[in-house]
Amino acid sequence: MLDITVVILTFNEEIHIERAIESVRNICVDVLVVDSFSSDRTVELAKAAGARVLQNEFVNQSKQFQWALDHGFVESSWIMRLDADEIIEPDLVEEICREVPGFSNDIVGVCFDRKHIFMGRWIRYGGRFPVRLVRLWRRGYGRVEDRWMDEHVVVWGGKTVLLKGGFSDSNENDLTFFTDKHNKYATREAAQVLISRYNLFEDKTEVEIGRAPFQAILKRWLKVAIYNKMPFWAGPFLYFIYRYFFQFGFLDGKSGLIYHFLQGFWYRFLVASKIFEYELAFNTLSSTDERIEFLCRATNLKLRA
Repeated sequence: MLDITVVILTFNEEIHIERAIESVRNICVDVLVVDSFSSDRTVELAKAAGARVLQNEFVNQSKQFQWALDHGFVESSWIMRLDADEIIEPDLVEEICREVPGFSNDIVGVCFDRKHIFMGRWIRYGGRFPVRLVRLWRRGYGRVEDRWMDEHVVVWGGKTVLLKGGFSDSNENDLTFFTDKHNKYATREAAQVLISRYNLFEDKTEVEIGRAPFQAILKRWLKVAIYNKMPFWAGPFLYFIYRYFFQFGFLDGKSGLIYHFLQGFWYRFLVASKIFEYELAFNTLSSTDERIEFLCRATNLKLRA
């Protein structure tokens, strides 16, 4: 066992939670599950699998994760972030066990290359692999960005390294769940865009993103500097064309077509549509407080601290 605490955030994850805990059982001394008052058997199954379970009202991913670190009695040398529908595969388990104990003190973060499994198929093309993420870091040298969407783990005080073993996002829910989840994501992303565009709150994005992996820095810059400034219709359409044809998304078969269209066009068009809808109301409001109050009502998000 390595001196690692794995933190998993959950809400109604009974179909995934045992699998996630089992995948990290041999690499950590502690699994901390922070649950948002699930109505299914998530808590029962997590405890039976050997995890510590705390419950806290959910606001967003970053605030919930920070609550876990502040209230979860995490005392290990290393912390790992794992989503309930993610899996650390056996070859990555072996690599972590082999490499992490020998890391020099200047290594403070570890990146994994995540692959996405959709409708039973590994989505290899369309720019979806690898998605490089910092998911393991020394305690005291990293945290999750305070954002409503696309939050990353940022580290400081040293360098990051890459471990190349298998790390997969494999959600076993159906398309109804997928579209409902992405509808909620679209609301949060639209809110994040408007928060930044209208300077509704202090924005620490530019400071924090410099500590994230280069891939995350590039993607966010492209989204903010180019994509978000395109005409309403152009961004989603051109992005799907680029992803499906120029990044060979068509090689992912029928499952890939469904995934790339929904996640690469429909979702992006939905975000743009929500931004357009909210800005129609913004144009009738004169103050920052009025805009924040409207956005809280329209999105049902607790945007104020």
